[in-house]
Amino acid sequence: MAAPSHRLTAPFGLKLKRLDVRIGVVKLQRKKISHSYGVKVQASSSTMPFASPQLLLCRSRFASKQEQFFPRCTPRNSGPQSHDSPPKRDTGIANEKDWGINLQNENVNESGTNEDGSTWYRKSGEDIGDNGYRCRWTRMGGQSHDGTSEWKETWWEKSDWTGYKELGAEKSGKNAEGDSWLETWQEVLHQDEWSNLARIERSAQKQAKSGTENAGWYENWSEKYDAKGWTEKGAHKYGRLNEQSWWEKWGEQYDGRGSVLKWTDKWAETELGTKWGDKWEEKFFGGIGSRQGETWHASPSSERWSRTWGEEHFGNGYFMTINLIFRYVL
Repeated sequence: MAAPSHRLTAPFGLKLKRLDVRIGVVKLQRKKISHSYGVKVQASSSTMPFASPQLLLCRSRFASKQEQFFPRCTPRNSGPQSHDSPPKRDTGIANEKDWGINLQNENVNESGTNEDGSTWYRKSGEDIGDNGYRCRWTRMGGQSHDGTSEWKETWWEKSDWTGYKELGAEKSGKNAEGDSWLETWQEVLHQDEWSNLARIERSAQKQAKSGTENAGWYENWSEKYDAKGWTEKGAHKYGRLNEQSWWEKWGEQYDGRGSVLKWTDKWAETELGTKWGDKWEEKFFGGIGSRQGETWHASPSSERWSRTWGEEHFGNGYFMTINLIFRYVL
């Protein structure tokens, strides 16, 4: 009787030309005292595509150009602050008082011209509606004498008899170099119509585009809370600099009863077809849970390398770890 054949398949059922597997470490540990089970196998540098000098050179060159336009990618760059420049990355929830905005000064309508010929304006007012609706707002802006540089800002504060409250702002602009940007943030307090619980929601978006090269970035942040401790946080970021693009997503969820979920997913790619990324996830409840992650790289020639790792925590001080390395060609 002939032995049954086994065909190696890649993810999604794709056929493999070659598959290399490296089993790292499987351990059962308690408070830094480890008892090893299984075998530890060291992978040679030839199986690690990240060791390629060409790839390291490419990523190093890209990192230096990336720092020039995207200060968020390197925390040591603070970025410009003026109205005539795109906003810094890394969104935050600001307060109108920090910007010198006083919503108490209602029904303002003023404008003027500066010594350099640039113009500015400022308006504020109050809108009244049904069910106690009230909205106080302030708008301001300006532009250079030739119109090549422009900025606008709007701030508002809303409320009604149901207890709904909202603070928000929107800022946009462009400069003489052709750079343009848009930034919004919002904070809302309201009562959930299904659970009748008080909820707080915060959100912010930022985006900017270069006027001199194929470059831009976008960020979206959100936070949600309710009166019982339920919490949800997350962000989505995207950037592009000429031939390279990158993405980042992360999230956190807390149910208010001890359950926690956290995750992160980052990846990047070039127009030539090279891709790489990293992601991880952890789930816990009452000290019992798991962590897992993957680092991967794919070349234009369909060669793929990945390292996966995982941890299982049993709630009694013991946890198990495992590392696997895969290298295959489709």
